[in-house]
Amino acid sequence: MTKKKEAKPNMPDMRVSIAGVELKNPVVTSSGTFGSGQEYSEFYDLARLGGITCKGIADVPWEGNPVPRVAEISSGMLNAIGLQNPGVEEFMRRDLPFLKEQDTVVIVNVAGHAEEEYLRVVDALNGAEGADLLEINISCPNVKAGGLAMGTDPRMVERITRLSKEHASQPVIMKLTPNVTDIREIAKAAEAGGADALSLINTVTGMKIDIERRTFALSNKTGGMSGPCIKPLAVRMVYEVARSVKLPIIGMGGIMNADDAVEFMLAGATAVSVGMANFVNPYAAAEVADGLRDYCVRHGISAVRELIGAVR
Repeated sequence: MTKKKEAKPNMPDMRVSIAGVELKNPVVTSSGTFGSGQEYSEFYDLARLGGITCKGIADVPWEGNPVPRVAEISSGMLNAIGLQNPGVEEFMRRDLPFLKEQDTVVIVNVAGHAEEEYLRVVDALNGAEGADLLEINISCPNVKAGGLAMGTDPRMVERITRLSKEHASQPVIMKLTPNVTDIREIAKAAEAGGADALSLINTVTGMKIDIERRTFALSNKTGGMSGPCIKPLAVRMVYEVARSVKLPIIGMGGIMNADDAVEFMLAGATAVSVGMANFVNPYAAAEVADGLRDYCVRHGISAVRELIGAVR
């Protein structure tokens, strides 16, 4: 007698949409933690991800801050890399051709010190094949001019958002800083400027002192704190912003596994971004994507979109 095979349960629909761009699943990588994906492609097929966010790209090459630039802390890390990058011309020559072959959405993170620098990058990428979304980084705590200062003033946020939209053919995501009194006001300013989506949160400004050497652990003195230590703060901010604006949110901040990703989506994120975990485990982002699917199967969820903002 032939044993009848059990039917496999229907697989959930893992697709989500960010500003009209469909992601095969909600998991992307965080800028500055994944390069342009080439190193990680040696570990797994990057097509397993919903998207790849490249390292911040400026109009010209940046050397970044002097070393030491990274310090380990309890449940996380501090970094003061200073957005070291090869500049937009080299990025388009070397990295973008690789990215557009990966069968996943490509998000290009745009960095600058001032409006004109941001806009030169946006102009260079305008209509570039393979650059599906632009993420405007107005929230880096490790750049001495622009960046964080611009991202803490609602009027400046609205202005740079509007200018970016005027210069870009791709949808524009504004990346917000948590280093403000009320992130909802910044989110509303970005929405008023025409943003298509938001990314939050970027790193939290922190400091570590080496008590043996009696000096700062980072040459920059302060750095951006990331990892599990900031996750409760990030979840709270995603929750607040999701109820203050009508834009899709890419949630990030200490996501180490699929359970963390589910938490962000229940709080209101449409997609999630894996950052520091990539340094600890090169398979982290792919494992989060697989784990999200498994969570949906276990809980009888037919489409991952059902999770978005489900906790009120």
